[in-house]
Amino acid sequence: MTVSLITGGTRGLGRETARRLIGLGHTVHVGGRDEGRGRAAADELGAHFLPLDVTDDASVAAAAADVTRREGRLDVLVNGAGAFEGMRGADEVTAAVMRQVFETNVFGAVRMTHAFLPLLAVSEAPVIVNVSSVFGSFGTVTDPGRPEARILLPVYASSRAALNMLTVQYAKALPGLRVNAAEPGLTGTDPYGSGSGTVEEGAEVIVRLATLGPDGPTGTFSGPDGPLPW
Repeated sequence: MTVSLITGGTRGLGRETARRLIGLGHTVHVGGRDEGRGRAAADELGAHFLPLDVTDDASVAAAAADVTRREGRLDVLVNGAGAFEGMRGADEVTAAVMRQVFETNVFGAVRMTHAFLPLLAVSEAPVIVNVSSVFGSFGTVTDPGRPEARILLPVYASSRAALNMLTVQYAKALPGLRVNAAEPGLTGTDPYGSGSGTVEEGAEVIVRLATLGPDGPTGTFSGPDGPLPW
């Protein structure tokens, strides 16, 4: 049975991804900071709850030890936890604000990847999915024909661009893994605006990348409508 772990897996896109993967027969661990909500969500889904704060080294290490004890391996890691600083203008961007968002969106993915690589190495078809955003795509936000080019998100967009580059670098450095980035599209759960898409639609690309076989692509960036420019 495929063993999967989803950070930010107790609500929104993460929860829907967990539901879908459980439906496909995966054993799913959902990570979250709120233990009460997390355990309730896990019980409802039929998942295992992991108390997990991706900004905390000790919390990530404890989660890795828990999965090691329970499963002995990990097949799919979905780095889905995300943070958003609000619609701040460039004149409001400070190092403190930047650091807070990067702790989750970038350093959190690094912590998780580093901690769980030994468990992924045991898998026959290991996969990492980094849940990113089209706002981290240089090709999109510099295209005057795209609506994203008119939205200014200096902190959030920078963090997603960094995650995209990490995806490429991990894919090149870890040829035994499938490492890809997913853009789920704007959904009603997004903190930066009410999207028109549903979590069911948004989870589609995450699930597709999470269920790649060993011959699947790596180092890609995909959205609901297909490949996206870096």
